[in-house]
Amino acid sequence: MADVYEFQLTLDLPDSLPPQDLALLRWHLGEEGGRQGEYEYPLWDTRGPARRIGGVLVGELGSDAWGWALTVRQEVHPDDFDDLRRIVLWLGARTTSVGAIGYLRFYEDHVPDVLIARAGSVRCATLQVERVIESEAEVLPDPYA
Repeated sequence: MADVYEFQLTLDLPDSLPPQDLALLRWHLGEEGGRQGEYEYPLWDTRGPARRIGGVLVGELGSDAWGWALTVRQEVHPDDFDDLRRIVLWLGARTTSVGAIGYLRFYEDHVPDVLIARAGSVRCATLQVERVIESEAEVLPDPYA
């Protein structure tokens, strides 16, 4: 049994983000060299097939006229949770996104813990499912039904 979690994060950041903050994010994404702050190694620099969670591991930072957009999907181990918690809280204090910004899911679980940004912080919402209702006929809900 492996201690692997799927970590996903999607959020927006202001265009006024200082250069040193952008450098830290780029380093974590594997785009810039040189150690940053208190982190021993980049958290989101892995790319390619995800062995345990399926799909692809990504980490992208893009900009447009409104600011910066960050998307991360990685396999993480509990040993990295302290660093991961620190960077997520750091991002929560800077994000312009409000509401669900990501999740953390043990690779064998079906239901993730949801990360919610609100008022400059990030909270984790644990979903408790008593009963799951599945529909073979409907993969996505029909909003017009």
